[in-house]
Amino acid sequence: MGKGNGKASTIAEQINGGRLGLTAADRKLSAALMADYPVAGLASISDFARAAGVSTPSVLRFAKRLGFTGFPAFQQALRGEVSAQLQNPVEKPEQWSSKAPRGHILNTLADAAMENLGTSLRHIDHHAFDDICRLLGDARRSIHVMGGRITGHLAGYLHTHLQMARSRVGLVPAPESHWPQYLLEIGEGDILVVFDVRRYDARVQEFAASARQRGARIVLITDQWMSPVSRLAAQTLVLRMQVPSGWDSNVVTLFVVEAMVAAVVNQNWKATRGRVREIDKYFESGRRGRS
Repeated sequence: MGKGNGKASTIAEQINGGRLGLTAADRKLSAALMADYPVAGLASISDFARAAGVSTPSVLRFAKRLGFTGFPAFQQALRGEVSAQLQNPVEKPEQWSSKAPRGHILNTLADAAMENLGTSLRHIDHHAFDDICRLLGDARRSIHVMGGRITGHLAGYLHTHLQMARSRVGLVPAPESHWPQYLLEIGEGDILVVFDVRRYDARVQEFAASARQRGARIVLITDQWMSPVSRLAAQTLVLRMQVPSGWDSNVVTLFVVEAMVAAVVNQNWKATRGRVREIDKYFESGRRGRS
């Protein structure tokens, strides 16, 4: 579907990828399409052009820039996306647990998790994501990570992997009594990554506010209901977590954490590789000493 690296991608993904070199008319068409995706693109070529405030030839050039032979091929691709979204539910169990009933928790939870992932990725601003990863990969900055009662393990997961990749990474300890002295370690230009999901923790918000007063930049990872920490954050990633369960799901959050770690490692691979080798040497020498 369209130009690319050989892997199928939606038209929305091609547009949001930011690599197409769109003209002013293209950007108007993109905005009109994304405002009512994919329905706007399924209208007649003249209606689509009118909605975007451009000429009909501009629509043709837009379709070709996306890699299609013309407007009919562009619309065929959009109809294919609609068909995939409306896939017969009877066929869906073949993607998950095929021998379990359609209503089994394995299938319903998997459906919800995948829907959360798709929706979250469609709404994440990749420029904001890239900016966060640049901040986390900046060796001149100290990184501090904290989570709440439920998200503390996710904060620990991010901390562990970042600490393998770079120096000056700290985890705000769980006991609240340790927070005042840890706050003293946060300085101007540092990054505080905060995980805060409903039910939001007022103590986490207070810590983030204090860190900001000390000159730290706040990066917030939250849910679709939006933590109050967002008012303090320089960057916020809003992720969907609701599933048919008594607990919200952390599947999407864990995915995004791993994507962030991968991006940071890729930015500084040479330094990270040397650091990991040094860490491995210490582990090896420790094992030999105990043998």
